[in-house]
Amino acid sequence: MLFSSALIGLREGLEAALVVSILVAFLVKTERRHALRWVWPGVGAAVLLSVAIGAILTFSTAQLSFEHQELLGGSLSIVAVGFVTAMIFWMRKAAKSIAAELRGKMDDALNVGPAAVLLLSFLAVGREGLETAVFFYSTVQAAQDETVQPLIGFAVGIAAAVVLAWLLYKGAVRFNLTKFFTITGVLLVFVAAGVLGYGLHDLQEAAFLPGINTLAFDASAALPETSWYGALLKGIFNYSQQTTVLQAIAWVAYVAVVLPLFLKPSKKTAPAPAAAAASKE
Repeated sequence: MLFSSALIGLREGLEAALVVSILVAFLVKTERRHALRWVWPGVGAAVLLSVAIGAILTFSTAQLSFEHQELLGGSLSIVAVGFVTAMIFWMRKAAKSIAAELRGKMDDALNVGPAAVLLLSFLAVGREGLETAVFFYSTVQAAQDETVQPLIGFAVGIAAAVVLAWLLYKGAVRFNLTKFFTITGVLLVFVAAGVLGYGLHDLQEAAFLPGINTLAFDASAALPETSWYGALLKGIFNYSQQTTVLQAIAWVAYVAVVLPLFLKPSKKTAPAPAAAAASKE
């Protein structure tokens, strides 16, 4: 669980940190530093809300019965998969235009007033924070009684993301963000497929879905989760030594559909006739 949670923390943390650095750089370069006093409260509120949601989801469910815990955990795992899937496709599309889009929104917010600047900062960071909170809960559920490893993984990933974003802001390091988000996106497809399978298994244990005893395979002897390689697979891909048919079908279907769509080259839109004619003049 350490690797997958660190990957989520790095990816989500870098997105949030880049958003903040773009907003800050825009205000500094346009000599409107006074607006920073409204950016930081918005960012801080978004971070606190995300931590609170993650803590509530993680620690409040102990009061529920086993069936209700499994039902909630399975449902939120599927929600987390939806969040992550939308995130990787959105960032793939928006990686090149996100800076210009955020600068435009901040310019509009400055014209409205301090409350709009605070709200923009809160919403820009809060979306990543909400996704991280839900995914953190799903990862903790998948780790069963082990809460420390996912927490360490998320903390390491987020800390690395903040440092990396700061170095990018200062110009100390430069790398292709599009390639970075593509590589991490591919890894997240497999992580999300494992979370989807685990979520469906939770719903089967809650008797919400059938087939809990219909196994696609039982690798308890050949590839036990207690071995170092089994633990590695479980930590990265949510591998289950006893996988139901529903889990296996969902895992294969998700990867078979999402991975090719994610790696499919984006179509370049042809210039409008008027624009093309103007460029020739």
